[in-house]
Amino acid sequence: MKSVNSMILLATVVAAGAFASCSKSAAPKGIDTANLDTSVSPKADFYDYACGGWMKANPLKPEYSRYGTFDALGENNREQVRELVAGLNRNAEKGTNEQKVADLYDLGMDSVRLNNDGPAPIAADLATIAETPREGIVNLMATMPGLDVFFGTGVQADLMNSDMNTMYWGQGGLGLGDRDYYLDNSERSQKIREAYTTYLRTLAGLVGYNEEQAARLANNVLQIETELAQKHLSRTEQRNIEIQYNPKAVAQLAKDYPSVDLPGYFKAQNLDVDTIIVDNPAYYELVANTIAKADEQVLRDYMTASYLSSAAPYLSDDFIDAQFELRKVMSGVEQQQPRWKRAISVPNGILGEALGQLYVEKYFPESSKERMETLVANLQVALGEHIENLTWMSDTTKAKALEKLNAFHVKIGYPDTWRDYSKLDIDPELPYWNNIQRAILFNADYNNSDYGKPVDRERWLMSPQTVNAYYNPTTNEICFPAGILQPPFFDPNLDDACNYGAIGVVIGHEMTHGFDDQGRQFDKDGNFADWWTPADAEAFNALAEKLAAQFDSIIVAGDTHANGHLTLGENIADQGGLRVARTAYHNSLNGAEGPVIDGFTPDQRFYLAYANVWAGNIREDEILARTIDDPHSLGRWRVNATLRNIEPFFNAFEITEGDEMFRPEAERVVIW
Repeated sequence: MKSVNSMILLATVVAAGAFASCSKSAAPKGIDTANLDTSVSPKADFYDYACGGWMKANPLKPEYSRYGTFDALGENNREQVRELVAGLNRNAEKGTNEQKVADLYDLGMDSVRLNNDGPAPIAADLATIAETPREGIVNLMATMPGLDVFFGTGVQADLMNSDMNTMYWGQGGLGLGDRDYYLDNSERSQKIREAYTTYLRTLAGLVGYNEEQAARLANNVLQIETELAQKHLSRTEQRNIEIQYNPKAVAQLAKDYPSVDLPGYFKAQNLDVDTIIVDNPAYYELVANTIAKADEQVLRDYMTASYLSSAAPYLSDDFIDAQFELRKVMSGVEQQQPRWKRAISVPNGILGEALGQLYVEKYFPESSKERMETLVANLQVALGEHIENLTWMSDTTKAKALEKLNAFHVKIGYPDTWRDYSKLDIDPELPYWNNIQRAILFNADYNNSDYGKPVDRERWLMSPQTVNAYYNPTTNEICFPAGILQPPFFDPNLDDACNYGAIGVVIGHEMTHGFDDQGRQFDKDGNFADWWTPADAEAFNALAEKLAAQFDSIIVAGDTHANGHLTLGENIADQGGLRVARTAYHNSLNGAEGPVIDGFTPDQRFYLAYANVWAGNIREDEILARTIDDPHSLGRWRVNATLRNIEPFFNAFEITEGDEMFRPEAERVVIW
């Protein structure tokens, strides 16, 4: 049972960011000069100049494959949540949110019980899988939490009618997550496949398979997942929304592909679905043929491996260690996170808004929300000015763009209505994994219950304590949770130039997502609709292709290049955020000159603050992994590559032709 992972387009997030408030203190602070490495010229490598000091002071710890200012804020957030959970009443009334959060965390912390239980909590489900005939596979997918094979389904706004929810069917079923790990024959990918094989054999051994049986399971899983990978859309292809919107009648699909009993699948979930949006028809056909024709032992081994992988983080240490060994190879991380960090992430995710209520009461003052509302309004005005001044867009399309901008729905801090968790029963007498299964079913039912109903535009897609932000095109909303609006980045003592360079750019980034290569395809109401003149669309695409080519040319490690099309939306949003936030800052001066602080001009502080958002260290394996599956460029290139298109940046640091950071005007790309 698995919901579609981001269906066609769930929400475009900033993925990491830093916020600072805008205030008028008597002696505002400028940038933290300890972050700088003044042995590097800003004209040669601005990222190293702006962030080198921070990077030296924050070397990678063994538990991290990447650690940056965003992760530092995440660590602080995690400590805050841990403090909240530690203070909960362990004798709280059964059924209360307090009881559920405390018990779920305590179950994850009880290593003695987990190790004593070993594989016992999964024995019954494994026996069921071993006895399931071919004809029962799809029904089992619908009813067994933790069985994540072949595909996923989930409810989301209809892209063509954003006021109503509909059902989506999405590709899935790959244990390594991305098709490239199966299809790429580079030395690194082969090494990952070998580690995956070892991992699968280890899991099988932990539940009683002998060496021969474990080898069979691993070989069968690699065989079936490699076949599935061949029909998966690539990460870049998944950014093409139009090709993934394929409405199909469920009855006709059942007739054409009887091995995928969709009516039975939905009936088992108490749903009556007549139409479903299929993201990849070719993959659907392959799944149907695989279920119909593959050897039953191959299918059972595939299901067993998937289930074991889902359960492993919630079982004894030997399961957890096996999974970590695979992660080490994929990301380069050297040490497992301490148990409390892993345990706190579970209620923080499953009971996110229950914890969120406690979080905002303690850590999010109303004044922070008010400042954010002001800043968002200022950024909207600035983005409107940019739209009006575009030279490549006609007045007809500009008018539509401004309508969309003015229709933005802004969410700050926390939702007005909190989620109800009363139907989720967390029972400390049951094993940890069995409670996780209850939570999986609870969340699936929660999502499925929206099918055929109007979209709730007030619902949040992130909990308040999340250190992130997002833009959702189907609701045309921008959201800034409380978790990211706190020190060290949300600081009333920082000067305005720093604030706009940090929080201002992030706000502008999310707004620009409404007009990136994906977001621009949605109208002001959130419908997938073409509101552009053909000439304007052509002009936009030409600029976007030029920007993608800039990033394609970047070598991230060894001979591996960045993927400019995979990261295109985020790169457009970074550039737009920078340009719009600087305009908003200068608008706030009302014609006055900003102060020089610590020898840095306002524009210099603005760009330094932006760079510090992305300060961080990262392992090479993590660089290569993110280049495959992360739609965000690496921090270094979000700074250096993006800034090389921006004229005011050159002026701020007197960068001219011949300097490494300089880009000739004819080669620059300016979209928003």
